[in-house]
Amino acid sequence: QVDLVESGGGSVQAGGSLRLSCAASTYYCMGWFRQAPGKEREGVAAMPTRGRSGSASYADSVKGRFTISQDKSENTLVLQMNSLKSEDTAIYYCAAVGVCGSLRPGDYKAWGQGTQVTVSS
Repeated sequence: QVDLVESGGGSVQAGGSLRLSCAASTYYCMGWFRQAPGKEREGVAAMPTRGRSGSASYADSVKGRFTISQDKSENTLVLQMNSLKSEDTAIYYCAAVGVCGSLRPGDYKAWGQGTQVTVSS
């Protein structure tokens, strides 16, 4: 059983920052996704984990603003979100057991419950 628990969501004004964490046992190939009301779930950032080779992938809409990383000492996946915009408002999900670097939700088998991020303009 895969247990993924997201934390760090909240409300922030446009231009602000938030740091999301996903507590999990170490899994290969993890990513962050989001789903806004009335929209399909979309990939935000993904990366190989546990020493797998490869680089991180980012959606065009977040490049230069979001950074995905792995805190190996705490076995957590981190999404640092800077320069937040109102269009970043969504429920953010951590995913694992997927195709390394993929931003397609269908490529992942395990999902967390999500954490709400609200950005006010």
